[in-house]
Amino acid sequence: MDDRQPNDIEFCNVVKRYGDVTAVDGLNFSVRRGSFHSFLGGSGCGKTTTLRMIAGFEQPSAGQVRLAGQDVAGVPAFQRPVNMVFQHYALFPHMTVAQNVAYGLRYRTPRPDKASQQRLADEALEMVRLTGLGQRKPSELSGGQQQRVALARALVNKPTVLLLDEPLAALDRKLRKEMQSELLRLQREVGITFVLVTHDQEEALSMSDSISVMRNGAIIQTASARELYEAPANRYVADFIGESNLFDGTVQRLHGNAVVLRTAHGLELTSPSTPNGNGLRTDSAACIAVRPELIAIAADGQALARDVTLSGLVEDRIYLGNCTEYRVRTQAFGIVCARVPRQQDGHGFAHGSAVRVGWDQASGLAMNA
Repeated sequence: MDDRQPNDIEFCNVVKRYGDVTAVDGLNFSVRRGSFHSFLGGSGCGKTTTLRMIAGFEQPSAGQVRLAGQDVAGVPAFQRPVNMVFQHYALFPHMTVAQNVAYGLRYRTPRPDKASQQRLADEALEMVRLTGLGQRKPSELSGGQQQRVALARALVNKPTVLLLDEPLAALDRKLRKEMQSELLRLQREVGITFVLVTHDQEEALSMSDSISVMRNGAIIQTASARELYEAPANRYVADFIGESNLFDGTVQRLHGNAVVLRTAHGLELTSPSTPNGNGLRTDSAACIAVRPELIAIAADGQALARDVTLSGLVEDRIYLGNCTEYRVRTQAFGIVCARVPRQQDGHGFAHGSAVRVGWDQASGLAMNA
């Protein structure tokens, strides 16, 4: 993505209140033209409200929303250069597929004639690989095909921004993976800005140029998928994105980028601080996060060349195909999760096996709790 590209979306100190409830609190962010951006978070975090303010279905209580550099305060949804794909598609059951796709063209100014509407609808259906299905009714299509119709209808008007409100939530896992690839292909081909709202971290990580993780109406961190996974800003992001072993404690000492943490059991752990977090201070609550794939496991009594090692018992063994996940109960930290690639899992530790788990100090990241 070209950093010199202008922004298609900008929020400046945006607040949205519903009576005494603040749904969105002081959002500041921008989305670059031609990028794929996602808002990721649990229910009630404010991501859908944010999307609705971009669309014009909601107006901010305070602050400014700009689309393609223009302040859109008070501009109704139908006059904004955006289109939305809804979770349940919202297709008209009495219309054909082609009529559904062409529906928005009837409200363009100037309105294309019927022949042009048909041509544009056909082009949009070809774009989503539904050529020849224009005369069918939505009920005659599969869920994935209905999703493509909704995409074609949103794209036919060539919006500046395409908004996607959990559009894959109703699909099964295999079809959802296929549609993720289809959305990426479409975004590259049409070159417009896509904005996705989802609670599915895998969905956001696999498709997005940038992701905003939201909680309680605020953006906790905006970064690329890789940055969010490898350098989470705080405990919430580390726990929400992927899975982490989180070791809580109090900061004892700071040595440059190294943080020494004392746990409730009196153990001291040392790790570098996360580069995208807030500054840690002596005596402040903090945690060290270690991803499961960075935890090594060996039979009890076998040498384990790691900076930190713990004894424990295998409580769960979960075969995941490409790896095996071991959940080991330790006295000092409770459950520690380790993921071992299939080709390295020669032991196949059974439930109840006595093992040792360990990691190197550099594998962890210290961050605010």
